[in-house]
Amino acid sequence: MKNEPLVIERTYNAPADMVWNALTDSKQMQQWYFTIPVFKPVVGFEFQFEGGSEQHTYLHLCKVTEVIPGKKITYSWKYDGYTGSSSVTWELFDEGKKTRVRLTHEGLETFPQDKPDFAKKSFTEGWTYFIDKALKNFVEGVDVKK
Repeated sequence: MKNEPLVIERTYNAPADMVWNALTDSKQMQQWYFTIPVFKPVVGFEFQFEGGSEQHTYLHLCKVTEVIPGKKITYSWKYDGYTGSSSVTWELFDEGKKTRVRLTHEGLETFPQDKPDFAKKSFTEGWTYFIDKALKNFVEGVDVKK
């Protein structure tokens, strides 16, 4: 198995500053991402949240490792009680009234490969949902309330 990162790229009909705020403001993040009570786009800031599959919830342990305001944020992504460490990077490319977003999740192969929730397919499905539906609908103003 090649240890290639998971990369998903999409373009949204929303300005880059709006997308950046959706990625870095905890109140906005809770509306489309995970419930993260406090988040700061500051290198060294640590945060955690619960998330996972219907079968099992995991405590995610994360730490911001790189910030280029308005353009890029990277944070480590680990699971409490499990081996492995990965990183998630969001990059924004301002295209006028639109924004191209590239999500890169590296290090997936470091997680226990005997758990289906840690399989690349599971991450691909999860991130595709967030990129194609949740974040897109949030920044483009589509009401996603059930």
